[in-house]
Amino acid sequence: MKTIGLIGGMSWESTAECYRLLNELTRERLGGLHSAKCVLYSVDFAEIERLQAEGRWDEAGEVLARAAKALEAAGADLLLICTNTMHKVADRVSAAVGVPLLHLADTTADAVRAKGLRRIGLLGTAFTMEQDFYRGRLAGHGLDVLVPEAAARRTVHRVIYEELCLGVVKEESRDAFRSVIDDLIAAGAEGIVLGCTEIELLIRPQDSPVPVFPTTRLHAEAALTHALSAT
Repeated sequence: MKTIGLIGGMSWESTAECYRLLNELTRERLGGLHSAKCVLYSVDFAEIERLQAEGRWDEAGEVLARAAKALEAAGADLLLICTNTMHKVADRVSAAVGVPLLHLADTTADAVRAKGLRRIGLLGTAFTMEQDFYRGRLAGHGLDVLVPEAAARRTVHRVIYEELCLGVVKEESRDAFRSVIDDLIAAGAEGIVLGCTEIELLIRPQDSPVPVFPTTRLHAEAALTHALSAT
């Protein structure tokens, strides 16, 4: 098994979920006491969140690029950025190392297309829903991406940062997300992309009448497939 490098801590709640999934999936595929070979570089999310809020993406990208270099030096054969939002700086991170970076939007798009769907609703941070770095990447795979209305985007963003990133899961927030999902479906969404790793702590398949695409799980599955491949 190749060694998977994890750039995490954004938030650590979602990174813990990624680590859990990697190990559970490894056990499912290999059996016995097998677990994932991985190395983790966990950043201070408060620093990253401040740079996000101030629009200092170049500096945030440099923080993650340094983490990527450290993981490569520690023996990582491939890298994951364990957050959707920070894929805004994925190109900078990839350019800093000589090992492949598995882009989360690519693995998600592959899963959507495998289901035969084309029009999807996207939930995530305001950065992910409103900027082109993620929506454009999905569209590049031939997908039509819908996002919630402005008020709903504010609700989704607030719940992510003020609740889910702190490990707080509220039933009223689940209800609010269900309402947002219903509106996206009414607008034509055939599936819902949970485009923030923390949302998987809140929304389950049964919370949506259409398929949901849990990006953390999809990312972990793709990483493990790569790690177990012969090339």
